[in-house]
Amino acid sequence: MPSTMSFPASADPSSVPPQSDSSALVVAIGHEFTDPGLLVDALTHRSWCAEHDGVSNERLEFLGDAVLGLVIAERTFGDQPELPEGQLAKIRASVVSAPALAETARGISLGGALRLGRGEMTSGGADKESILADALEAVIGAVHLDAGLDAARTLIDRLFADLLDRSAEEPGGHDHKTRLQELVARRSEPAPRYEVTDDGPDHDKRFHAAVVAAGKRHGPAIGTSKKRAEQAAALLACTAIESLELSSPVLVPVCAPLAPPSRPVIPQESP
Repeated sequence: MPSTMSFPASADPSSVPPQSDSSALVVAIGHEFTDPGLLVDALTHRSWCAEHDGVSNERLEFLGDAVLGLVIAERTFGDQPELPEGQLAKIRASVVSAPALAETARGISLGGALRLGRGEMTSGGADKESILADALEAVIGAVHLDAGLDAARTLIDRLFADLLDRSAEEPGGHDHKTRLQELVARRSEPAPRYEVTDDGPDHDKRFHAAVVAAGKRHGPAIGTSKKRAEQAAALLACTAIESLELSSPVLVPVCAPLAPPSRPVIPQESP
């Protein structure tokens, strides 16, 4: 059932020149928009708005993020009745992570339908993890506004069913910070310590993260957000620590051979 809430009108799709044809994307997501302007907004990156009049997808991304989290939590809760809260949270985190969202977006060729500014286009923005992840959430938000929660739920089930199944087999597979925390705890090491710096303009900032864990500094790793950079650094640390554990020989203590028992000295009687 379409949403009855009142929202600002979406962009008129005829008022701004399309950067690419979104008809293939409509087929891929299986939703024909009653208000096509919502899809236009969902596909419009802020770099486009800096060069043209239009509404960026950031507000729809905010809404879509909440809708996606709700539906994934709902699905995980129903499909995994035996799992505790911590494991359910790991599954959800794996599915809604930026790498997982970008992978899903690539599967429906979302990048080819995006409206990007010239700078983002020339720098490969149509395949950037952060841009794809944000745009996919925006599309989910647009479907929710266009036709309601049931339509958004149908879309999310279509796009994320396989990923949910894989994540359930290995909860927390994308949560490398938690994995690293568990690794160092098992080794009775101090908690990981992250060091983060950033550079670049606000619209294209890059974060550099390193992590000190198990007595060594791992990184730096680069991400489009502080969280993603820390996750990448944690993955480097996990890989290094696990490789070390596999290559280290298991030392078995060797006991010194037991000395033969000494014979008691029996005093001889005098003749």
